[in-house]
Amino acid sequence: MRKRTPKKKPHGPRRIKKGEPGYGKKKFVVRVRTKSGSVKTVKFGDPNMQIRRDNPKARANFRARHNCASKKDRTTAGYWSCKMWSKKPVSKITKKKK
Repeated sequence: MRKRTPKKKPHGPRRIKKGEPGYGKKKFVVRVRTKSGSVKTVKFGDPNMQIRRDNPKARANFRARHNCASKKDRTTAGYWSCKMWSKKPVSKITKKKK
C-alpha cells in the first residue's frame, strides 16, 4: 500500500494563473489562508481597465475614495485592490514567496 504524503500548506497568497481552476472574469485572483485555516479564493479588479497607479493623482484619488488606510482584512477584495494601488510595483506584489 502506498503512503500518502500530506500536501504542503501555502505560506502566503498565491496568484492563480489563466487556465487554472478558480480563475474567473476578474483581473486578479489570489488564494489566501483564513484565520481558521481554510483557503479562500479572492477575485478582484476589472479586466477591462488598467491600473494607473503610476499617476500620483490617480493613486491618491483611488486610495482616498476606497478608504485604503483602513483595509486590514486579507480575505477581502478591497484589501488586495488597495494593495495593488500602493507604491510597490505590481510584479513584486504578485510574486510567489519561496
